[in-house]
Amino acid sequence: MSIFNNHSAEILILLFFISTYLLSVLEKLADWKGTISYYTKHFEKTVLQKIIPLLLIKVLIFEILTIILLTIGLYYLVAEDALIIAKVGLEISAITLLMFLVGQRLAKDYPSAMNITVYFILNIIGIYLLT
Repeated sequence: MSIFNNHSAEILILLFFISTYLLSVLEKLADWKGTISYYTKHFEKTVLQKIIPLLLIKVLIFEILTIILLTIGLYYLVAEDALIIAKVGLEISAITLLMFLVGQRLAKDYPSAMNITVYFILNIIGIYLLT
């Protein structure tokens, strides 16, 4: 017996990423100026420093798109046993994580890059389970 349907692992992975991205978006929007300041300093020795606000908007768009797709995908997975939207949501999530990884590598913040790798592995497991 399960509290979920036949896709317990997939549902939990989707919930994990929905929560993660939702909190990330809310944190960025709640303190936009502080976020800009933090990332401008974090990337001060990179080619990204001058375009931080633009990059943050791009990241927010990807995060919000990911939240929407994962939420719709979760609904269809639970209600209709349909996998495709959840899988596309996780694929967009993987692209978002790769953007984060490139940024951290450019900033030479290797511990943060390593942390993103953990998220990426879980993301790929989710895609695999939905395939």
